[in-house]
Amino acid sequence: MSDENPRGVGGDKRQALPAEEPARDAHAAASADRGGAEPAGSPGRPGSHGAPGHDEHAGRDERAAGEAVTRGSDEEPEGALAPEGGDEPGVTGRQRLAAALWPPRVTRAQLTVAVLLFVLGLGLAIQVRSTSEGGPLRGARQEDLVRILDELDDRSARLQGEKQRLEGQQRELENSSDQAEEARRQTRQKARQLGVLAGTVGAEGPGLHITVRDPGGAVEADMLLDTIQELRAAGAEAIEVNDVRVVASSYLQGATDVRIDGKAVAPPYRFEVIGEPKDLEPALNIPGGVVQTLEKEQAGVEVSRSEKITVDALRSTKQPDYARSSQ
Repeated sequence: MSDENPRGVGGDKRQALPAEEPARDAHAAASADRGGAEPAGSPGRPGSHGAPGHDEHAGRDERAAGEAVTRGSDEEPEGALAPEGGDEPGVTGRQRLAAALWPPRVTRAQLTVAVLLFVLGLGLAIQVRSTSEGGPLRGARQEDLVRILDELDDRSARLQGEKQRLEGQQRELENSSDQAEEARRQTRQKARQLGVLAGTVGAEGPGLHITVRDPGGAVEADMLLDTIQELRAAGAEAIEVNDVRVVASSYLQGATDVRIDGKAVAPPYRFEVIGEPKDLEPALNIPGGVVQTLEKEQAGVEVSRSEKITVDALRSTKQPDYARSSQ
């Protein structure tokens, strides 16, 4: 247990003492030998004559003794043990703590947390700096602030007025656009109506199917014209006879060889009439009317109602030579 003392300054001296004692004994023995065997011719003793080989041997012994003393003071004894815990000599606890902490052992999670904390700190610093810094009006005088506020109020009022003016223009444009669209719609509708009356467009609607059979050839053009006139008076809007469109300017001619607008038509005469059926049919069957007149000429007349009469015969328009629109 006594051999395991830790090394220190005092410990080194105590451990080196046993090595110094043999060296001193060897030095003393060498000195005694020199004193006892000193010849009569040695220095300090008159009449002594020492041998040269003996002096050289004594010098070597003295040098060997000195080297032994030096080695004994420098070398550690064989029984000296290392300090407990395997620590190096002269290392303090603070140095051991620093050696344990450096270099740092950083994991990925620790690195991620460090980066996030850095970003958060940077954002907070920027926010604090932007909050602490004053705006451009921070150092302005009160009179300047009042003037700037008045200018902003005036500008806001002007912008509000401009907004109202633009909104009014928008409403006017929308109204005019709606009016223009309505005018176009009415124009298209009027054009279709005029086209039906002029025979330039087809038409369909409720009306009558009329078939006049003339086996004896007694039906003349004036009888067919009377039938057309009676139907118009009852409200017929579109009339077609044997695929010939009958309009306001149409004419009929011929006795037994009937022509409508120059086109020959032959019996049986088939009428397609668009109008209100309950008004058209009674107009034909009145006493002394068209049906009775044709039956007197031995002609057969068949009248039937329909909810869908199609008049698809068209009449080409003729550009007037003198008449011009007044609009």
